[in-house]
Amino acid sequence: MSEKTMPAAIVAAVHPGELHTAGASGRLNWLRAGVLGANDGIVSTAALVVGVAGATTSSVAILTAGTAGLVAGAVSMALGEYVSVSTQRDSERSLLATERRELEQYPEEEFEELTALYRAKGLTESTARLVAQELTANDAFAAHAEAELHIDPEALTSPWQAAAASAVSFTAGALLPLLAMLLPPAGTRVPVTVVAVVLALAATGAVSARLGSAGVGRAVARLVVGGALAMAVTFGIGQLVGTATG
Repeated sequence: MSEKTMPAAIVAAVHPGELHTAGASGRLNWLRAGVLGANDGIVSTAALVVGVAGATTSSVAILTAGTAGLVAGAVSMALGEYVSVSTQRDSERSLLATERRELEQYPEEEFEELTALYRAKGLTESTARLVAQELTANDAFAAHAEAELHIDPEALTSPWQAAAASAVSFTAGALLPLLAMLLPPAGTRVPVTVVAVVLALAATGAVSARLGSAGVGRAVARLVVGGALAMAVTFGIGQLVGTATG
């Protein structure tokens, strides 16, 4: 019996500490989304405040621009996540409604379809039929939702939760470069912010790589180089604008 067809309790006992259940996988996705949201907040806000600092030393101007960027970014991220997850949820609900209707109208055909799905996974005809019989007797709808649609009807993602998580993670990331720019003396603002942002990006890159089981070095390098380049470009543009308008 392969790991894919083993009961969850057995898999958990054989591989303790690994994520196998749908709920655990969902939590992992939420954590990954949070890390990416925080990274977006760090990069976009850092580029904005460093660009403004290149044009002026006014704390009020930097605070105004940084706060506006933070709020706008958080709202945009939340709205985008809400729309995306709402669309996905509507699609999943439609598929589930269709599946429930088919089970009511064509129970025998649906049973044969479920059997065929388990045959396609490598089970023998007799085993696949036995699995389909037991799953159908327990909860036919849930069995078909998982096998055909790969959807857990009891674990649909909430658009409001997704929007809130996106806004919070973006805000948390954006606060770091904003505070790093405002708290130090004017002469050290940009270097302190650059160091803080590089360290933060290295940390988020390492975490995202671990979550995705990817190479840490390459992930960190991409984020650090990209963030540093964004800050360098906006700082240069800010200095040009400041010089031209000064």
